[in-house]
Amino acid sequence: MARRRGFFAEMQHQAKLAERRQNAKQRERAQAEKRAEAAQRAAERARLAAERASEQDRKRLDREAAQAHVEARIAEAEDATAELHAKFEELDGILTATLDIDDFVDLEALRITAEHPPFPAEHLRRPIPVPAPIPDPPLPVKHDPKPVRALFGRKQKEQQAIVDAEQQYAADYWTWKTASDELPHRRARQAQGHALAEQERERKLAEAEAQYAEETAARDRDVAEQNEELDQLISGLAYGTVEAVQEYVAIVLANSIYPEWLEVSSEAEFDPSQAELSMRVLVPGPELIPAINHFKYTKSTDEISPVAATQKETKERYASLINNVALRSLHEVFEADRRGIIQSISLELGTETISPATGLPTYVPFIAVAARREEFDKFDLSSVVPAATLEHLGATVSKSPYTLVPISSAGIRRAR
Repeated sequence: MARRRGFFAEMQHQAKLAERRQNAKQRERAQAEKRAEAAQRAAERARLAAERASEQDRKRLDREAAQAHVEARIAEAEDATAELHAKFEELDGILTATLDIDDFVDLEALRITAEHPPFPAEHLRRPIPVPAPIPDPPLPVKHDPKPVRALFGRKQKEQQAIVDAEQQYAADYWTWKTASDELPHRRARQAQGHALAEQERERKLAEAEAQYAEETAARDRDVAEQNEELDQLISGLAYGTVEAVQEYVAIVLANSIYPEWLEVSSEAEFDPSQAELSMRVLVPGPELIPAINHFKYTKSTDEISPVAATQKETKERYASLINNVALRSLHEVFEADRRGIIQSISLELGTETISPATGLPTYVPFIAVAARREEFDKFDLSSVVPAATLEHLGATVSKSPYTLVPISSAGIRRAR
């Protein structure tokens, strides 16, 4: 019966796994923050008390601190016990947890639309600003000779000042003349540089737009293909085709939310001639069940240790788990199949483990049960005792699943 999940079932399964992991991380983060805040408050109280305390007060505070430590350790043991019992409550409520949930899957809700990221090179769509024009060089100015204030050699110095002024003007003129002559070339090079930069920008823009258009088209194609597969699934389910029914059942079971530490997987095959679904459900082995009743704190050793549950309690809890999972699987499939395509379900539930005899992986079946829709739909699962319900359905059940005793008769029963 080995079948891989279809695309939509795998998509739902991975989404649920991600949701479980996220929820677990959020719980762990909240618990860690709570512990850190409590420790910080306690440390601050202790610091303030120590600063105010006299020697006599310090002795009293030491006693109080020791007592506070004991109380904190007791609270820690109680928290561990509460967490353990919460896990047991989740295990015991595996069936009831799904009864208030409509297991029908609206396949139209799986239809998707393409989500395109923003164009990554938006800056390339903005033209490069035209550079400011190179200004004309300022005209040279002929300055008057510097005044001479000397008493001796005045005339000679005045003549030299005139020569210096003329030479300075000549130098300024030739500088202006050279700059003016070069100006057309400089302006041409500036315009050419801007034009080349614009050409490069437009080239890069064209490449980026072409790549973005290609990626957008690929996303659109993927979405169109997925929606086309969905249309085929919806159409096939309307006609009750084997592949469509099996894919829909896989989606339903992938949607089933178990605790993140409880991995349940299922495979199913549909026989249209009998309108019957054959299911195999895998659950974790008995090591999943903590063989602990509670945690206690021992003051003399300052240790928190588990107190073992009785073997009877642990065995009964694992047997209850597999009974609940079996009925839950039947319920979820029947409820999700609103068209009534599946009229009966033959279910086998077991676990995969390592054979103590061979050391090789082996499958151990615990429950084989068959149920017809018309009978099962009449049950009020909120009020049943799962073991009694399985017995009523004529199920074959392991005498001791906790010790990996398989069911006595091999194979899956057919519903009658």
